[in-house]
Amino acid sequence: MPLSDVVIVDTTLREGEQFIHADFSSASKLEIARALTDFGVRYLEVTSPAASPRSREDAAAIAGAGLDATVAAHVRCHKDDAAIALDTGVEALHMVMATSPILRAASHGKAIAEVVRIAADVAEFVRKRAPHVALRFSSEDAFRCPLNDLMNVYLPLAELRLYDRFGIADTTGAATPDRVAEVVNLLRRLTDTPIEFHGHNDIGCSIANAHAAISNGATHINTSVLGIGERNGITPLEGLIAVMYAADRAGTVARFKLDALPGLCRRVAELAGVTVPFNQVLVGETAFSHKAGIHTKAVHNDPRAYEALDPADFGLTREISVGHRLTGWNAVRVRADALGLRLALSDLKEATTRVKQTADERRLSLDDVDRILAQVAAEATARAAAPVSVP
Repeated sequence: MPLSDVVIVDTTLREGEQFIHADFSSASKLEIARALTDFGVRYLEVTSPAASPRSREDAAAIAGAGLDATVAAHVRCHKDDAAIALDTGVEALHMVMATSPILRAASHGKAIAEVVRIAADVAEFVRKRAPHVALRFSSEDAFRCPLNDLMNVYLPLAELRLYDRFGIADTTGAATPDRVAEVVNLLRRLTDTPIEFHGHNDIGCSIANAHAAISNGATHINTSVLGIGERNGITPLEGLIAVMYAADRAGTVARFKLDALPGLCRRVAELAGVTVPFNQVLVGETAFSHKAGIHTKAVHNDPRAYEALDPADFGLTREISVGHRLTGWNAVRVRADALGLRLALSDLKEATTRVKQTADERRLSLDDVDRILAQVAAEATARAAAPVSVP
């Protein structure tokens, strides 16, 4: 599937609610849901309505809010959970059950054959009660599950044609892109069923793993804003958007309101009680900053020289740092031009030397740089106005 066509299933309202610092109010959940759909996300996942009375109320409120998105409830593969979720009016059920040996032993204790039987029984129950609801079965901890066990779950379920989609979860975030590629490719080929990938970020591979999943047939990717979720979270929405944009700028620009993304991230960070990490993909404060002299010269000539993403498309601006020992005279020239100072090359180089020397002694602000430029400009003016001595 082309990157630009992948379906983003954003789970900020479910996985994000599991983030250690998050405690979203009902009003905040609706605000986030609206902001996500305004941005262009068309699939939202919410916490299981069976989790608590307020979770049930929140799911019903979001499902009934008239959003331009499918609202799915994430539930255990259990008839009671499914029935409670259906009563809230959600349009999709995302059922999950452990499949790896370690997680089966630690959670439900059932054999693979029993997992299949339960998944089939619950799906039949849902189909009788709500035949048009979108239904997904996901194997929890799929990438630590032997491939034979995994296929012995999915192949029988695929033959039943009760599920619209299969999910595959890197629950511990320990999978690498090659493993994700192998498993997703095999599952897609053998089941001929749309595949949804859910990847945690414990070893820092969530974005790369999402890309590997898409490249090998995954049709849906789980994200959350800023990647918030259990432990180190999952694939960040802004990270997947960056990958999509780099592959197909026109398609991504047409599909999403990109300039709303920074504000969405800042707001979710505020509601979750955290700050946006300085180096967060796309939206961190240093995402479009340049410092080294050879970088700044090239960026001034053509920003594409050192930028794969255009900050203007995201309502952002680049920052070109001037006041440091790594600066170059081209960067100093641009700052001088911005101040309306037209300096000769020799004067620009003198100003650059002074900036470097001062920066070796202390941290410089932009005001410090401006004062140096003004001083050099004044000296140049004074020299030009001085009478020429005749021998």
